[in-house]
Amino acid sequence: MSTTGISDSRAKTAQFALMLSFFTQGVAALSWMPRIPEFIDNLQVSKELWGAIIGFGGAGAIIPLIFTSRLVIRFGTTPLIKWSSYSVVAILLAMPYPTQWWLFLVLHFMLSFAINVFNIALNSQAVMFQKRVDKVLLGTFHGSWSVGAAASAAVSSVIASFTPLKVQMFIMPAVCLVLFLWSAKHMLQPAESDSVDRDIPTERISWLKTPSFLWLLAIGGFMGMWPELVIMDWASVYGKEVVGVDSSRAAWPYTLFVMAMILGRFSIGRLTKKYNVARLSQVGGIFGSMALAIAVFASASIAESNQDLALLVLCVFFAIAGLGISSMVPGYFSAAGNVEGLSTAQALSRLLMFNTVVVIFAKMFMGSLIDASSLPLAMIFPIITFAIAGVIAGFVANKHRDIKLNPDL
Repeated sequence: MSTTGISDSRAKTAQFALMLSFFTQGVAALSWMPRIPEFIDNLQVSKELWGAIIGFGGAGAIIPLIFTSRLVIRFGTTPLIKWSSYSVVAILLAMPYPTQWWLFLVLHFMLSFAINVFNIALNSQAVMFQKRVDKVLLGTFHGSWSVGAAASAAVSSVIASFTPLKVQMFIMPAVCLVLFLWSAKHMLQPAESDSVDRDIPTERISWLKTPSFLWLLAIGGFMGMWPELVIMDWASVYGKEVVGVDSSRAAWPYTLFVMAMILGRFSIGRLTKKYNVARLSQVGGIFGSMALAIAVFASASIAESNQDLALLVLCVFFAIAGLGISSMVPGYFSAAGNVEGLSTAQALSRLLMFNTVVVIFAKMFMGSLIDASSLPLAMIFPIITFAIAGVIAGFVANKHRDIKLNPDL
């Protein structure tokens, strides 16, 4: 029996179940997106109306941030993970059938709602689990999500040409259901996981009384997450319009960025045996922001004379930026599990609420910035936030000198 109160074999089984849950969540989240043109055809809507459907439907993700932490306190993480995963599967199965836009909007809103309940509960248990075993594992868990999302997008893209939409949207959710059932059975149960937070007050603490350290984490979390979102939205556009390569090659920089980010996240567990995870984020923010700046401005300059060399520069330095950003979300999420006066679920809910709302306005600002200037100049915004996230991570690392998940102790 280990000092964590659970046997080593039980801990390994639970860890694998959590990894599988994150992987399956990634598969489910991306399973339908490569078929978006067919959903648009089913609904017979314009691109403008489709954008509104996706925007308002995505707002369903905000509501769980208000109350899920209280459900975690009352019922535990595993029951919420189990029932919200069933809801995700059921909604995915139904999505190909509506031909009226408002009905699809309702389904998309419900999907966003269910996925975020699942996300909060799953990340809460993951943070509690790593606190119990005294290892930083969120990088591995989030890396599993990235692998699942990438695999789902790749498989969906490949089979789209010969598999009817309704067939795919039956098979992939069915596979997800099997994986969800197994993982829910083997992950930690409430008595094993949620007891980590039993010394935290369960009464509701108003937002006005939110500890200042959590506000710092929320700001740093957004700063560290924002470059990843910008690269996701604009990397292919940058490759095509600024570097001047075709659509296929324009996707290479983002592909390498994601691959490097996955590699970095799977390396966090080994690195944190020697270094604090927040210290990794600090170093990643410094070198990652520098790499992103070189990628953007060097490639834009070189593209005028040599597009192939510009693409190579973009790919290499995007990969370095991906390594740098890999520890940002795991680092800030890990720190959220150690906010005094709040449970893990409460802290994560508030951090995610802040980020979700700020990202909506940041995306609008980014689009306006690009229209008003140019894509390379607008990239200064995420470069700056990347660097600031590294600076804030340094403060978090110093704060963590007295926290158990610090390998320097």
